[in-house]
Amino acid sequence: MRQVLETNVVSTQVGNWPAPYGITLVADMFSVLILLSGAIIGFAVYLYSLQGLDVTRRRFGYFPLLLLLQMGVSGVCLTGDLFNLYVWFEVILICCFAMLSLGGTKGQLEGTLKYVTINFIASGLLLTGIGIMYSLYGSLNLAELAVLVRQADHPNLPLLSMASIFFLVGFGIKSGIFPLFFWLPASYHTPPISISAFIAGLITKVGMYTLIRLFTLLFVSNSDFILPLLAVLSGLTMVIGVIGAAAQTDFKKILSFHIISQIGYMLMGLAIYTPLAIAGSIFFIVHNILVKTNLFLISGVVAQRHRTFSLKRLGGVYLLQPTLALLFLLSALSLAGTPPLSGFWGKLMLARAGLEAGKFTLVAVSLCVSLITLFSMTKIWNEVFWKPRPNTYKAETTMTPVNPQRLRMIYLPIVMLLVFILFIGIYASPLIRLSERAAAGLLHIENYTETVLSNKGTEQNRHKAQAHEVTSHP
Repeated sequence: MRQVLETNVVSTQVGNWPAPYGITLVADMFSVLILLSGAIIGFAVYLYSLQGLDVTRRRFGYFPLLLLLQMGVSGVCLTGDLFNLYVWFEVILICCFAMLSLGGTKGQLEGTLKYVTINFIASGLLLTGIGIMYSLYGSLNLAELAVLVRQADHPNLPLLSMASIFFLVGFGIKSGIFPLFFWLPASYHTPPISISAFIAGLITKVGMYTLIRLFTLLFVSNSDFILPLLAVLSGLTMVIGVIGAAAQTDFKKILSFHIISQIGYMLMGLAIYTPLAIAGSIFFIVHNILVKTNLFLISGVVAQRHRTFSLKRLGGVYLLQPTLALLFLLSALSLAGTPPLSGFWGKLMLARAGLEAGKFTLVAVSLCVSLITLFSMTKIWNEVFWKPRPNTYKAETTMTPVNPQRLRMIYLPIVMLLVFILFIGIYASPLIRLSERAAAGLLHIENYTETVLSNKGTEQNRHKAQAHEVTSHP
């Protein structure tokens, strides 16, 4: 983070093979923000899992899989070429497959099968897009491709548009963009909450990270075609996702459908394609990673104490667990975009960018969706926390006794995430500035391409090696 703040872009060439021939790792402000957010929720989920996940799953490799999954996310954020981007997504797919099926219940296996099948199709589309890019330009290095696509007209330029569609559909499936989201609610509500929280909080945003990265770096030449398409997809993703959430009567399923509508906001910034809009998307991604993970963890505590996610069977949790009710209320209001919480600033940046760009319909849709999001969060609050316990299910909603020390350990990561959420809401200026800086780096790629292609990382490694040899052999 410190090096990126100083130089904007940091790169290294694995094995000192110079770009574009070797494997490039590159970090800029956008990748650093996603990595830091992922590390924060990874630590929170790790703490929660120590007490919130059953012993059997922990013994069968849960923690190694969690670390491998986080390694895959880091690889996606740091890779500097298309093929390794594909490889890191396969690492994520394998880890998600193992984690979603860990425990082997019927519902989990059904959800995992849908997840793996649809993601295999997405991987095939990505591989096809990568093949088209290599056939057009003879390179897979992102920095070199960014330079080549901005040069003189290519005789097969229409194929670049075709490649962009393959990437849009492939990463659209992984992100849950309309109409490719149908697998998401079916897969994310079946595993234990520790697994759902991490995958739902982070993995779909990694897909959005990649879409924003590729469409600002490589596919700028066909923006007249792709940006209106993204605007339509953004609006439909927001509307369909939030309607699906409002229709559900299960705590976990409502949160799963909300992932889809929130992806629409992230896509909205890319569709508007101005510095403020891209910055708004980046801010919104960071905010949503923290908030969504926290809401899933809170739902897990409710289900653990009351043995159900069904809104009809729950009630009166406010009186029994007032601290948990407060934690939920603040996180839910933040997700809905209530000022001055973090969701408000992300939506404000996107709305302002949309009005400045003349995207009035898209802004109106986003505001309406925000109101329906508030309605569905109010629905959870009323059904789970506020209303009296239903007499029919009174015996079922008696709280499961939990050791106080264990309960404190379960609450600790939730409180920790809420502190971050409140900080980026009440004191939003630092993250807004970092998001604007990340957006500027995405839209002005000279620093990125120069740092990678000049092999500064290789030179730095060589100097370090020489200095080490001198130190070792005086």
